[in-house]
Amino acid sequence: MQLHISPSLRHVTVLPGKGVREFIKVKVGSRRVSYRMLFYSLLFFTFLLRSVFVLSTIDSIDGDHSKCSSIGCLGKRLGPRILGRRIESKVPEVMYQILDEPVSKDEVQGKTDVPQTLQEFMSEMKQSRLDAKTFALRLREMIVLLEQRTRTAKIQEYLYRHVASSSIPKQLHCLALKLANEHSNNAAARLQLPSAELVPALVDNSYFHFVLASDNVLAASVVATSLVKNALRPEKFVLHIITDRKTYSPMQAWFSLHPLDPAIIEVKALHQFDWLSKGKIPVLEAMEKDQRVRSQFRGGSSAIVANNTEKPQVIAAKLQALSPKYNSLMNHIRIHLPELFPSLNKVVFLDDDIVIQTDLSPLWDIDMNGKVNGAVETCRGEDSFVMSKRFKSYLNFSHPLIVQNFDPNECAWAYGMNIFDLEAWRKTNISLTYYHWLEENFKSDLSLWQLGTLPPGLIAFYGHVIVIDPFWHMLGLGYQENTTLADAETAGVVHFNGRAKPWLDIAFPQLRPLWARYINFSDKFIKGCHIRAS
Repeated sequence: MQLHISPSLRHVTVLPGKGVREFIKVKVGSRRVSYRMLFYSLLFFTFLLRSVFVLSTIDSIDGDHSKCSSIGCLGKRLGPRILGRRIESKVPEVMYQILDEPVSKDEVQGKTDVPQTLQEFMSEMKQSRLDAKTFALRLREMIVLLEQRTRTAKIQEYLYRHVASSSIPKQLHCLALKLANEHSNNAAARLQLPSAELVPALVDNSYFHFVLASDNVLAASVVATSLVKNALRPEKFVLHIITDRKTYSPMQAWFSLHPLDPAIIEVKALHQFDWLSKGKIPVLEAMEKDQRVRSQFRGGSSAIVANNTEKPQVIAAKLQALSPKYNSLMNHIRIHLPELFPSLNKVVFLDDDIVIQTDLSPLWDIDMNGKVNGAVETCRGEDSFVMSKRFKSYLNFSHPLIVQNFDPNECAWAYGMNIFDLEAWRKTNISLTYYHWLEENFKSDLSLWQLGTLPPGLIAFYGHVIVIDPFWHMLGLGYQENTTLADAETAGVVHFNGRAKPWLDIAFPQLRPLWARYINFSDKFIKGCHIRAS
């Protein structure tokens, strides 16, 4: 196609092609039609004709019209939508009807011919050449069977993990017994901790004070060793270890026989604190009520596992709530830090399932801006499984008390490595708020939140938290198996929160070395109780 325009723009001639004599000659009138308008119109239509020809040619070359891979199929794809027509599905409607029907629990019970695998299913379909309805019925039977088996296997896994994480391994029990015996027979295992000349440092605010509450000697030793070995100025570190009455002798024996000089270690049982020996202690009353209410409404692990309507994840959460640690005084005592250490202005509280990999003295340089609790947020981060926790993850927002007082999207934070400004804390009503909400939870039959100390902590410290860098606290090593050793080694503190504690056989093998490297496996107590690196 050729287009010829006269120099005066008065004539436009369109030739269809070479060798063709027919042509169209248009004389442009100057009075009625603008020659410029006609020129641009013809130019546009010429370009449009060429485009249509090219696109239709490409479409023909493509051959497979069903795929519509070229732009030549654009009209075919958009046409039905523009005209309001729907592209019919190739899946027969009867299949949707069968698969949409409610599934009965007993649908596949007693059936022995249900395909066990996808290969068996496909083999049966190819041999039988069934119609669409029968195909859908057989497919649903297989899926229902596999779902039931998966659910049962998941629940059994959660139950076994619950039992494993709730029990005291025989190696740890052996260690406590051997150390208690050593405490009775060896004067060196009964040394005063710290020695008399170092006692003034326990209330000296020029030192870096750390608090560890634990009834696990081996776990406490790893926290203490990792803290001191990574300190740049260990002579300025004071570690206050709080334990219960039964663990006091083994704990004192261990740290008497395994000193961490030049750091200062204090081992003290709860009954030795003056504050706890005066009158009624709220935390003890709360624990007693908690135990009574839980035994009445939870029904034990058997009742939880027997529930056929709840999802495996819900059952797992309920099983975890039965863990003895949730009714342990060691887990609740942090809410009384201002009373337990009345002379101290600031402390860093450490859980016994953490490992420290850097010097923690810079935590004292963080400006708290008048806040009480320095903590890592758990609602944002690369690991969306671990770092996606908001208030709605812990609190029951179907309960009116919770809905009226809190925002479900408020970012949660982590217990385990927290900076507490005790001076600022004493000016607040945080502890009273904590116990007020514990009481409300008891009145509501423990329905306000998941069991544990973090949910009431989120409430009590609401508005009193300053966010610190995630470097200081990496979470999830006790339940996130996708965390790599290389990633974990980049954090200042790693936390084995979750069931897979590093001292248990269910620990993730790739992460256990982070914890085991701070144990001397040649020690006579460790060897005598057959505690191994893996």
